[in-house]
Amino acid sequence: MQIRMVTSQDFDQWLPLWKGYQTFYKVDLADEVTQQTWQRFLDPAEPMHCAVAEVNGELVGMVHYIYHRSCWTMGDYCYLQDLFAVPQQRGKGVGRALIEHVYAASKAAGAARVWWLTHETNEEAMKLYDRIADKSGFIQYRKVLP
Repeated sequence: MQIRMVTSQDFDQWLPLWKGYQTFYKVDLADEVTQQTWQRFLDPAEPMHCAVAEVNGELVGMVHYIYHRSCWTMGDYCYLQDLFAVPQQRGKGVGRALIEHVYAASKAAGAARVWWLTHETNEEAMKLYDRIADKSGFIQYRKVLP
């Protein structure tokens, strides 16, 4: 398995991963959002990044992460926003390798912290997360704006 940054040639293999992630979380984002997100990954001026896991020329996982400022540290924080592995690759280290990639990239970028959210029902993923990160104890509140 190779972990690497996404390239413009990866769109056709990335899209099913992105759609699979949306299906898992029971959302359906507009095509315009998907296209804009993809373009942001390819723009070096954007703080959004995408790395993929590749096995024998096939993309089997992806992670999206975003750097942002914090009032609590000098260095940025890194928000690991989306993580997905194809079902047949789960339990084979894809998720862990993608998270470790984000840890390494964030450290190299001078970030002070990597953080993420998961749904309370995502018990399989939490088994991994509990081994490689600390629970913050915070509860998320949000308001969707019209």
